[in-house]
Amino acid sequence: MSEKNIRWGIIGCGNVTEIKSGPAYQKTKGFELKAAMRRDKAKLEDYASRHGIEKYDTNSDAIIQDSEIDAIYIATPPDSHKYYALKVAEAGKICCIEKPMAPNAQDCLDICDAFKQKQLPLFVAYYRRSLPRFKQVKEWLDEGVIGEPRHIRWHLSKSANELDLSGEYNWRTDSKIAAGGYFDDLASHGLDLFCFLLGDIKTATGLSLNQQDLYSSKDAVTACWIHENGVTGSGSWNFGCNNREDCVEIYGSKGKIEFSVFDETPLLLTNSEGMSELFIENPENIQLYHVKNIREHLLGNRKHPSTGQTAAHTTWVMDQILKG
Repeated sequence: MSEKNIRWGIIGCGNVTEIKSGPAYQKTKGFELKAAMRRDKAKLEDYASRHGIEKYDTNSDAIIQDSEIDAIYIATPPDSHKYYALKVAEAGKICCIEKPMAPNAQDCLDICDAFKQKQLPLFVAYYRRSLPRFKQVKEWLDEGVIGEPRHIRWHLSKSANELDLSGEYNWRTDSKIAAGGYFDDLASHGLDLFCFLLGDIKTATGLSLNQQDLYSSKDAVTACWIHENGVTGSGSWNFGCNNREDCVEIYGSKGKIEFSVFDETPLLLTNSEGMSELFIENPENIQLYHVKNIREHLLGNRKHPSTGQTAAHTTWVMDQILKG
């Protein structure tokens, strides 16, 4: 791996790949973003032109089977992740999949098994595990600055957006693709992060419903869980509230840590020494550290924090919450 560039192809070059992820592959030493696929030919040609991508095709097989492509980044809606991932595994190539990994835990396990059988690296874009601001939270926890962690609580709420109110189609709120709606898209980030910070969750349950009747997916979810180390957790996610809030609190035997999953706000630490704030800026391309860690993993320098196995666990947790 250290002797050549890894040539990547993107399957599904939508909004997430414009700034968040696509440029990160171009900025990572030893990586090359060489190909892209999208079904809309005009949008595909525009994307390739703006991002300086050499190869592009509306047929995914043309990219996956290309002998000049070493790795595939799947950035399509989650209901198609398994379809494309199994093709990538069969082609014998490295893969990174956008989150959530798949709509249900069984699909995630099927994907993991396919890559395990081929002994291929599999990553999932839960990039918060690689961001410096959340690595700082983990460092505080590991150092015991709030004593023994006891409980984690997260509340996320926002109002219905213009697309929700319009009644126009949105795959993120289509129950056939995302049963939990925005919970699937957004809560997955936080729940995965909590597993990174506090260890895997052994038990989870929840209640979910549709309060607004704006779309077919759920729009209100509450949950509680227990991590394997005994730390308890609770969460509430509501996508029909007047105010937008995003607040996480980790309570310990000797203090508390507060932060936001999505908002770029200071980390707050309270313990016997008082309250302190620490602001750590995110990179312009939010997946940059995640992608750089893929390269480090492939070089054998360190294990990537977000793999198919860790992402499958996150989806299992979400399944448990939504089934109640």
